[in-house]
Amino acid sequence: MTALDDAPGTPLADAPLVDAAQIRAAMDHYTRQGLSDGLPVVPVTEEYLQEFLAVTTRDPDEVLLTMAHLNRQLTVRLAAVNAALAGCRPDFFPVVLAAWDALATEPYPVRGIWQSTTGTAPFLIVNGPVRDRIGLNSRGNVFGSGFPANATIGRAIRLAAINVFGLQPHQLDQATQATPAKYTACIAANEEDSPWEPLHVERGLAAGDSTVTATVIRSVVHVEARHTHSPEQLARDVVDTITRTGALLHEYTSAFVVLGPEHARVFADAGWSKEDTRRFLLTHAVRPRAELAAVGKDAISRHTRWRLPADHPDAVPDQAGRGTDPDLVPVLGSPGSVQVVVAGADNAGVSAVVEVFGHPREWPASIARVEAPPIGG
Repeated sequence: MTALDDAPGTPLADAPLVDAAQIRAAMDHYTRQGLSDGLPVVPVTEEYLQEFLAVTTRDPDEVLLTMAHLNRQLTVRLAAVNAALAGCRPDFFPVVLAAWDALATEPYPVRGIWQSTTGTAPFLIVNGPVRDRIGLNSRGNVFGSGFPANATIGRAIRLAAINVFGLQPHQLDQATQATPAKYTACIAANEEDSPWEPLHVERGLAAGDSTVTATVIRSVVHVEARHTHSPEQLARDVVDTITRTGALLHEYTSAFVVLGPEHARVFADAGWSKEDTRRFLLTHAVRPRAELAAVGKDAISRHTRWRLPADHPDAVPDQAGRGTDPDLVPVLGSPGSVQVVVAGADNAGVSAVVEVFGHPREWPASIARVEAPPIGG
């Protein structure tokens, strides 16, 4: 028997009886209106919308994000509509608002990067007490399915991108292949199993604050390293993933390294701080110029600053070269272009490199506090 078997004691048998025709009609209506990411959405009534607006003190007409080149604005009310469509519970909505606050300070969404052929997507990391309060997953399957808060908070951002800013695929969204993160990409940090201070504390906020860190990403690449307890060996494995030649090697290349708890302890047990780990990754994230030449990426474009062959008519020499060896080309531009967070289950030597589209002279992510729940809420 499966969870979908209609028998006593199963979810389907215990669910309230509803009119199947009404369900189909509602889903078809939203699909015809283009108000979906391809998955069914939750019908939203004015009464239900008010439950979302009741959990914030912000004016429903407050503008959260403006895309001037599209002449469109996202308000608190529109963010609430899309959070409801996405399947959020009302108590998830303050996290959605904090995500929009963080994304509004990112330089690239308002300049059209979500429309780009590169296929970028928003990526959210939640810290603080709100994780437990609304059931955000920070452990096993952290990048996967199964947890309503993670799934629907990230989806609320994407639905607003489609429904408010008009970023439908094959229309304003010109992504060549894109990424599954365009459905949803929201994780919680595993603060409890981390040997280091949480991400938001590192940014100068209080441990008791709830926050959302937001950035723009290209992809998530996993690092399998169950074989070593050497911090240098593990770090070089991570470095190799960051510097892969198939990555977006650009002057704006940045990375979030999401360490599983076991990998974080490999570093911490050897006496490495989070800053030590970041510094090692930054210093060793280089590729020999000959290896870049072998794939036609040994120079940069004078216009786009993307890498291309040295004999390309648009090519100019880069200013790369680290230390005493000018043939070692750095992939990461500054200390702010690599960040470390701990998330995932404490059950295997698995981590991930989240490839970020962010300027290396700055922290490649923005952070915002989650509004406290109303008194009695």
